[in-house]
Amino acid sequence: MASVEIPKTYKAAVYDKPGSISTKIEMLETPEPGPGQVLINLTHSGVCHSDIGVMMNSWAALPFPTQAGQVGGHEGVGKIVKMGPGTESAAVKVGDRVGIKWISAICDSCPACLAGHDGICFNQKVSGYYTPGTFQQYVLGPASYVTPIPDGLDSASAAPMLCAGVTTYAALRRSGAESGQWVVILGAGGGLGHLAVQLSAHAMAHRVIGIDASSKRDLVLSSGASHFIPLETTPSIPEAVKELTGGLGAHAVLVLTANNAAYATSLDLLRFGGRVVCVGIPEGEPVPIKSALPQFIVAKALSVVGVAVGDRREAIEVLEFAARGVVKTHFRIEKMEKLTEVFQEMFEGKLQGRVVLELS
Repeated sequence: MASVEIPKTYKAAVYDKPGSISTKIEMLETPEPGPGQVLINLTHSGVCHSDIGVMMNSWAALPFPTQAGQVGGHEGVGKIVKMGPGTESAAVKVGDRVGIKWISAICDSCPACLAGHDGICFNQKVSGYYTPGTFQQYVLGPASYVTPIPDGLDSASAAPMLCAGVTTYAALRRSGAESGQWVVILGAGGGLGHLAVQLSAHAMAHRVIGIDASSKRDLVLSSGASHFIPLETTPSIPEAVKELTGGLGAHAVLVLTANNAAYATSLDLLRFGGRVVCVGIPEGEPVPIKSALPQFIVAKALSVVGVAVGDRREAIEVLEFAARGVVKTHFRIEKMEKLTEVFQEMFEGKLQGRVVLELS
């Protein structure tokens, strides 16, 4: 393959005032790939709600505050343009389209990695926080951990699958729900939610109840939900769910929103033996899950599990679903220069579906 001309500098969107919604376009020096690394010319990056948490320093669990000049983003797609030393036998090569996920690198040797749980690697590097993220035109990634993008899936559509897609797919797999069973999705019209509805209804044949603001009804129902419950006009969400499920409640509940109130009522939506899957990370002071008392959990044989992101195998599988048309992201494309406006829209809860940045 002919060599690719690589510029000495490139454009990136950085967090210039961490703690507030603010980004700035800067020119950065193009890095050289080190041992085991590849250099990727990114063309698209999804924008995730998690990026707001990092930018605004609103997650108490993060070990240190975000630094000014940090490049955010963790849903990047582009082509490999240069291979670093020691990558001669890598499964990827120059010219391949690959993706960067929330976990940008793993150690591959800790107990979690050795057990196949690389999504919770003890020594993980987070894209857009520990390492420069995907709101830029060039990025480094480990040759062994970038995700191949299937032929036939365009880059803009692939980008949200690298976080929103794989996370919701992993959450559904861990929900324990079987075909034909009831699954409630809280935040069903959001960036994660509308993908979860499609995967749940079409790939796994669940009966889906979507819950979100009334403005998102059409998106949720068109994504495959059997029923939609509007938050603003429903006096009792648990009673509404029970009415739709024969008085018993759902087999599984996915909390895909960062809203504390969603967690507060999640267990009340379950039938006996049901499971809540926690995905969205609330910002600020967390609110305890209502009814999360030993007596209540034991009496109804309930369980609560957490899902951060999926593993590398699940990322490949969900991209294959997307390539086959089983799941399609509802998104719009914006330029990198519009990132601050996108974050503001997301922060105000007005964004439907997803935004993908075009990085040219």
